[in-house]
Amino acid sequence: MKIARAATGRSGVIAFTGGFHGRTIMASALTGKVVPYKKGLGLAMPEVWHVPFPTVQNGVTIEDALKYLDFIFKADADPSRIAAIIVEPVQGEGGFHQIPAELMRALRRVCDEAGIVLIADEVQTGFGRTGKMSAMEHYDVAPDLICIAKSLAAGFRSPVSSGRLR
Repeated sequence: MKIARAATGRSGVIAFTGGFHGRTIMASALTGKVVPYKKGLGLAMPEVWHVPFPTVQNGVTIEDALKYLDFIFKADADPSRIAAIIVEPVQGEGGFHQIPAELMRALRRVCDEAGIVLIADEVQTGFGRTGKMSAMEHYDVAPDLICIAKSLAAGFRSPVSSGRLR
């Protein structure tokens, strides 16, 4: 988020319901699920909006997700205020749902038109876990940024993410 905000000079962020992006204050705000990650934490970071992730189980179509994104742009935040759209190519905590290619292409188009950074959170899906080096390689579009961490070291946190041995 820091990179996207610094690069664009904007502060708004759009994420998806069901997504998991971590447990820090900003990552918790991006996470699209209250229980167990945000329950009892009070107000989240400002300027974070969530689009419903399209799944058959939740009755949300790709068209519904895009309409909701458009609704955010009309009711809550002009696209010129949005620094980034962050998405997991395959949701883990959200129920192991792959984002449809049509939606990924639409997000790329929206981001290109509005100068928004498209971020692929590949912490759970990178480094061969989907059959390719990154899950984004299954799509015909590329993100501007890719988040990797645990997948780089197969879940082994130290020394990769902390930078030191214990």
